[in-house]
Amino acid sequence: MRVFVTGATGWIGSHTVDELLAAGHQVLGLARTDSGEASLQAKGAQTLRGDLDDLAALRRGAEDADAVVHLANKHDWANPAESNRAERAAVETLAEALTGSDRPFVFASGLASLALGRPSTENDPSPFSGPDAPRGGAENRAFEYVDRGVRAIAARFSPTVHGTGDHGFIALLVAAARRTGVSGYVGDGASAWSAVHVVDAARLVRLGLEKAPAGARLHVVAEEAVTARDIAEAIGRHLDLPVKPIAADEAVDHFGFIGRFFALDMSASSAVTRSTFDWHPAGPTLLEDLAAGAYA
Repeated sequence: MRVFVTGATGWIGSHTVDELLAAGHQVLGLARTDSGEASLQAKGAQTLRGDLDDLAALRRGAEDADAVVHLANKHDWANPAESNRAERAAVETLAEALTGSDRPFVFASGLASLALGRPSTENDPSPFSGPDAPRGGAENRAFEYVDRGVRAIAARFSPTVHGTGDHGFIALLVAAARRTGVSGYVGDGASAWSAVHVVDAARLVRLGLEKAPAGARLHVVAEEAVTARDIAEAIGRHLDLPVKPIAADEAVDHFGFIGRFFALDMSASSAVTRSTFDWHPAGPTLLEDLAAGAYA
């Protein structure tokens, strides 16, 4: 297939491009910069210049492909409303371009919004709809196009997609430990995150693109629950820093904005995903990556 990939030069996107090319697919990657374009072309991908706000480019990319993988996101934590707006607009634009074609549309979603007091499952619908909801309610919005001939597939990523080179949530926790001299966890440290290595995540995106039916929810989860305390202790061991609890009302001051999320339970099962798509995560665990210096 010829696959249009947004976020093609990002953390998950760059590995997804590698996975797609290795599996024999052609890739058309969205590139914002000269360096991003050169990087994609060096891998053997074709490129389309544009960004998440260039809806005309998104439309052209989708119309010129057999499938779409949408991984780009602004991740503007200082202005989440802008990230939500852009995400909804991009999903609507891509889905409109695919309407009536039955072509696959794999889009990034998350597990953070599904905290239920238990690990979330693939059978749990997203509770968020409408443009003012987290991620602009994009998961439910995309699924509205299933009846319009779009094979929409949600890839719900773990809060940490880890590995060497990751600049996401775990990197921010490591940076906070370096800055403060303390590797902290919030409260009793019992809250837990699911986790997945980036290579395993990219493989599941490819499998979903090839095999998943319309309306599928893929849980990109290798480890169901890694506690905040275990994460903090692994960071502390690696940096040779003390490990201490941080009061909930001090979490943002200590960690930065990530403190709002570190106290949340964002655990999930991937049992249905594994059995349905024969996906067997094989990469290092989160704690193994931390011990090996992936965040040095």
